Amino acid sequence: MTQRTLPPLNFPQLQQRAWKVGAGCLVVCLLWAIFLNPAQFFHAYLMAYLFWLGIALGGLAIVMLHHLVGGTWGALIQRLLEAATRTLPLMALLFLPLLFGLRHLYSWAQPEIVANDAILQHKSAYLNVPFFILRTVFYFLVWFVMAYLLNRWSQQHERLHGQPVQMSIRRRLRRLSAPGLGIYAMTLTFASIDWVMSLEPHWYSTLYGLVFLVGQVLSALTFAIVVLTLLLSVDPIARVATPALFHDLGNLLLAFIMLWAYLSFSQFLIIWSGNLAEEIPWYLHRTHGGWDVMAMFLILLHFALPFVVLLSRGAKRQPRSLARVAAVVLCLHLIDLFWLIMPALHPAKLFIHWLDLVTPIGVGGLWLAVFIHHLTSRSFIPLEDRRLQGVAEHG
Repeated sequence: MTQRTLPPLNFPQLQQRAWKVGAGCLVVCLLWAIFLNPAQFFHAYLMAYLFWLGIALGGLAIVMLHHLVGGTWGALIQRLLEAATRTLPLMALLFLPLLFGLRHLYSWAQPEIVANDAILQHKSAYLNVPFFILRTVFYFLVWFVMAYLLNRWSQQHERLHGQPVQMSIRRRLRRLSAPGLGIYAMTLTFASIDWVMSLEPHWYSTLYGLVFLVGQVLSALTFAIVVLTLLLSVDPIARVATPALFHDLGNLLLAFIMLWAYLSFSQFLIIWSGNLAEEIPWYLHRTHGGWDVMAMFLILLHFALPFVVLLSRGAKRQPRSLARVAAVVLCLHLIDLFWLIMPALHPAKLFIHWLDLVTPIGVGGLWLAVFIHHLTSRSFIPLEDRRLQGVAEHG
């Protein structure tokens, strides 16, 4: 590895700054919501919340995928993603403000609107506030259990010595990961329907959950690549990271970018060609009044540019080059969430409020502070994992 000149990270200082910036930004945003424009705040908060929650849940999916299929590609990002999954209790706590904004977010949470809408009355058995809260609690309980077991058994695998014991724990991790990926896909599909698709409850898409799922995995993978690059000067990562490992991560990133583009285009093509009155308005809102410019921006920078760059073997084997691409895709995922959520509030034309910029910084500050705490509480890599020998020799 040739690029190890990054300055050492001061984790306590980074954590302290993240707390201060996050808390300060959220206090300002909350004051604005209370006294001026609660609807704008709750839409911005939902976008910011889903962005950072996506890194935690996407990390959960990648960890399970790694335990299930094996391979050297996940050895160095396993601990990073496990630390991300341990932020789920914080994200459950940060979901509480959204409960106070249900009337500002969802038309089905307003009885006066439901009373005059036959479609919402038909869907009221599912789209109602008590059942919405009950489902949300269930989602988080399922995610908590899977994250807890994966982290606990992974730590046991590192702490307990002896090949038979470690093989037994690895089998346990695989047996959880196989159904766990299916459970993650199902719960996330319903969560995306509840939290985002029901912003416009007359519209529906059977591909929506998959698009959301791939977006989360993509955001977690890009985040892990960026953090791994920042940690290249830190032992023991510096001793085992190889260009071949980054090449594998680059190939995986390229695969998920292509999958995201394929699913997004498939959803658009099916709905647009069907041209049904109950489906097409969702895309009409997002292809007029400036939202179409943002859509083209996403096509070019979220898919076309990363796709072309990641075709290069050299770009994937250079950590900093790959990290730049990953950082761009990660930022574009936030813009993608903005494009999905905000037209429900401003369908006529593109509108960007300062809350849309500050709220992700506020939620992200708190999330990063907790992430740094969990990241530094354990080793950066699974020290007793026999697959690390394969990482060092790979390529």
